[in-house]
Amino acid sequence: MSTRPILVMAGGTGGHVYPALAVARALQASSRDVVWLGTHRGLESRVVPAAGIDIEWISVKGLRRKGALALLIAPFQIGWALLQSLGVILRRRPAAVLGMGGFVSGPGGVAAWIMRRPLVIHEQNAAAGLTNRLLARLARVVLQAFPGSFNSSVNAETVGNPVREDIAAIAAPAERYGKRQGPLRLLILGGSQGALALNRSVPAALARIAGELRPIVRHQCGDRTLGTARQAYADAGVDVELLPYIEDMAEAYAWADLVVCRAGALTIAELCAAGLPALFVPYPAAVDDHQTANAAPMTRAGAAAIIQESDLTPELLAELLREWLQSREALRVRAEKARSLASPNALNRITELCLQQAGALA
Repeated sequence: MSTRPILVMAGGTGGHVYPALAVARALQASSRDVVWLGTHRGLESRVVPAAGIDIEWISVKGLRRKGALALLIAPFQIGWALLQSLGVILRRRPAAVLGMGGFVSGPGGVAAWIMRRPLVIHEQNAAAGLTNRLLARLARVVLQAFPGSFNSSVNAETVGNPVREDIAAIAAPAERYGKRQGPLRLLILGGSQGALALNRSVPAALARIAGELRPIVRHQCGDRTLGTARQAYADAGVDVELLPYIEDMAEAYAWADLVVCRAGALTIAELCAAGLPALFVPYPAAVDDHQTANAAPMTRAGAAAIIQESDLTPELLAELLREWLQSREALRVRAEKARSLASPNALNRITELCLQQAGALA
């Protein structure tokens, strides 16, 4: 591999980490060394070392919605994170730097600019976050998953969101749905922390659905809410396969007929790649309500519906589930619409642009 690595920056949640991990693996497959910039607090601290990727650590936290004391000490924390990032770049001498979001990308991206390293940034959400809006002024290449994520003054290329190869390789909806018989299959995704709103509403909604229409249910509810979710299903008298975490998401997507979930950018990219319809309950505390914006393309295409958490009741969810679970053929049509929105070239395009930027310093 080249002796000049590409530095990949991503941290915090799976929405940033897993797309970055897909790119990191693609870069390695192109005979490039990869070094990761992350924090000990985020998901990257577990999954990046497990993937066999070398990782450098910095200390940084988010700034939004913090108290007065946190805001007072924030400049010192950011300054320290910037110094740490500069140290990483001095030691590792990367040929290019890729920012895939999360708090770590801010100081890392500024450090790359100071050290005159080619900076590529990618925005996963329909509305660009604060860090990427600032870094867009410094980056050589700005990429976005959705058209219009950045304002018109930014020259951004729309590439979609990268997904893992095993999810992109899931069979087409016509093949999956056409071979199935028996009850429909409902997949509930609460995320790694669990979605309490789904834990409360889904069991009660399913209890209102007549037996012949009631689906087989698989519910990923997170570790912290496993007990409360189990009790909610027991109280509702609904059979369920409860999982704190799903290791093999490709298998879960290939199994499902319909998904109920939040509207994170990664989840939506995976649903489109797999070809799956969804009922979205956007996370209400998401910055700038970006999850509602993320879900809009699938909704317009007829592949999804949105229920705001403030409107979520067992009665409303049961009504929607009855409508969407009428037939597997109707779900197949919606699944085809979802797959038409996929961005199968996103991973290759991001990898290609990183390699191009690294070429001048290889």
